[in-house]
Amino acid sequence: MAKQTPRTLSGFMELLPGPQQQLERIMEILRRTYSLYGFTPLDTPVIESSEVLLAKGGGETEKQIYRFQKGDADLSLRFDLTVPLAKYVALHYNELVFPFRRYQIGKVYRGERAQRGRFREFYQADIDIIGDGRLSILNEAEIPAIIYQTFSALGLKRFQIRVNNRKVLNGFYALLGLTEKSGDIMRTVDKLDKIGPEKVKAILMDEDIALSQAQADEILKFIAISGTNEAVLSALEAYRGQSEVFDQGLKELNTVVRYLGDFGVPAENFAVDLTIARGLDYYTGTVYETTLLDHPEIGSVCSGGRYDNLAEYYTDRQLPGAGISIGLTRLFYVLGEQGMLNPELPTAPADVLILPMTEDLSAAIALATQLRSCGIRAQLHCEEKKFKQKIAYADKLGIPYVIFLGEDEISAGVVACKDMATGEQTKLDAAATIYRIKAGLDARAGGTVILG
Repeated sequence: MAKQTPRTLSGFMELLPGPQQQLERIMEILRRTYSLYGFTPLDTPVIESSEVLLAKGGGETEKQIYRFQKGDADLSLRFDLTVPLAKYVALHYNELVFPFRRYQIGKVYRGERAQRGRFREFYQADIDIIGDGRLSILNEAEIPAIIYQTFSALGLKRFQIRVNNRKVLNGFYALLGLTEKSGDIMRTVDKLDKIGPEKVKAILMDEDIALSQAQADEILKFIAISGTNEAVLSALEAYRGQSEVFDQGLKELNTVVRYLGDFGVPAENFAVDLTIARGLDYYTGTVYETTLLDHPEIGSVCSGGRYDNLAEYYTDRQLPGAGISIGLTRLFYVLGEQGMLNPELPTAPADVLILPMTEDLSAAIALATQLRSCGIRAQLHCEEKKFKQKIAYADKLGIPYVIFLGEDEISAGVVACKDMATGEQTKLDAAATIYRIKAGLDARAGGTVILG
C-alpha cells in the first residue's frame, strides 16, 4: 500500500507542544479576565445549517464560507462567533437572563486566500453583552476597561484603545446630505491607516461614491480632528444642535470617556479617534479598535462595537448588544514573529518527572499521587530506557524537576530531587520536597506570556 505524505493544509495552523502551551496560557488568561467582569463561557456548534448561518446572505461572507452537503442537509462551517451567538440568543430567549454576558473562544473558518498571518482556520476570542429591548451605555463604557485589563494581564503595556461612535459619523454625513452614501464613505475612511488621506480622497471622488471635492475635503477635515480626548470632544461641540443623531452620538461618546478613570483605564491607553468607523454595517453606536503602538503594521488586534439588531434575521425581538473580538490565531502568529512571546515561561507538560529505581513501583505511584493532590503535575517514567535517555527526555521537554526514587531513598523516607535548571540536588522528606518544588514553580511562573 502506497504511503501518503503527511501534510497540513495551507492556511491551517498546527503547533508543536511548546507553542501550543503558550497559546493555551493566553486563552487561560483571557478566560480568567473575562470572568472577572461577569461573562459566562459559551460554546456553539462549528457546523450550522447553511440557511441559518447565511440568513443575511450575500457579500464576501457567502463567497468565503465552507459549505457542503451531507445527505439532504445543506451545512456550513461557522465563519465568525457573532452569527451563531445571534441564533443562540434568539433560540434560547425564554431561558436566558438579560443582560446576557458571554465569552467564547473558538475556531472559525473562512475560505479566503491564505497568506502570511492570515489563516483559513483560526481562533477568535469574543465577548458580547446582549440586552432585552434596551442596553445601557455603561456597557459600552466598560468595554475599554475589559480590553485594557486583558492586554495588561497578557503583559502588553504600549497599546491604545481607539474609540469612535457611528452616530457621530452618521449625523455628520447627514449634515452634508450624504446619508445614502454614508456606508460607502465609512468603509472607505476605515482604510485611512492603510492607504493614506490622498487615496481615501480619490476613492471618495471616484465614480462609485462620486463626492464633490468640497464634500471630500470636509470629510477629511472632520476625521483629522485630533489631540487629547478633551480636545476632540470640545471640537465636536461645534457641530452640536444640527443633527439629533449626531447629538446622541456625542452624548454617548462623552459618557464613555467620562467613566474611563473610574474603570481604571489610563489616559495614555485610550484615544477618541474619528477615523475609526468599522466597515461592517451593523454597528450603530460606539466602535473600538486596539493597536500596538510599537507595531502599527500589525493593525487592529481587538475590535468591535455596539449593534442594535443582533438577531433581526431570527426574531422580531429587539436584542441590542455590544462586543469585541480578538483574532487570537493571527495575534499569536504575529507576536511570535515579532519575538514578543516570553521564551522563559515554562511550557513543559509536567512539573516533575519521577524515575522509579525499583521493580516495585508502589512507592513511586504513591509519591506521584501525593504530588498531584498538591497541585503539582507529575509524570512517571517507567519505560525501559537508559538512565541518560530518561534525563534527556526531561531536558528536551523542559521538565523543571526530576525525582529519583530507589531502595535507599525509600528506606530512609526521603526523596532525591534534582533541579534541572541549576543542577542542585536535595534529599528531603516528601513534604519538604513538595514545598521546594512549589516555591521553584512560583518563581518560574512570575513572568508574563507576552514581552510588553
